[in-house]
Amino acid sequence: MKAATKYLLVFAGFVSILYSCAMSMSPVKVNNTLPNLTESNFIPQTVAVKLIETNKCTYLVEGRNYTAPIGLTVKGDLKNGALGIDEWVQLDGGNSYVLRNFKWITVDGDGSTQLHLEFDTMLCE
Repeated sequence: MKAATKYLLVFAGFVSILYSCAMSMSPVKVNNTLPNLTESNFIPQTVAVKLIETNKCTYLVEGRNYTAPIGLTVKGDLKNGALGIDEWVQLDGGNSYVLRNFKWITVDGDGSTQLHLEFDTMLCE
C-alpha cells in the first residue's frame, strides 16, 4: 500500500471519528458546563425569580438571542457561546445572566451543528 493511500485512510478515519462525536449536549451537561465557561454570574431561572422579587437583581435585556460560532466540538460550541454571553452581559452593563433556552441547529447536509442561545442579562448586587 502506498504511503499516500495510508495517509488518506488515516485521514478518512479521523474525519469519521470526528463526525461520530456527539453533536449536542444534554440540558444537565449544559447547565453544569456553561457557568464554568463564563465570567458573568450564571443564575438559574428559579433563583432569578426570587432575586427579582427581593430587588437584588434587575433585568437589563430579556430574551436576547445569540448564535455561537461553530466550534470543532460540542464543548467548543459552548465555549464560543459563553464568550458571546459575556460580551452581551458587559455591553448591557450587567454582571449576570439567566439561560432561558438553547438548541443545536443542523446547518448543512453533513450534520454540522451550531449552538443557538436565548438568555436574559441582569444587574445584581
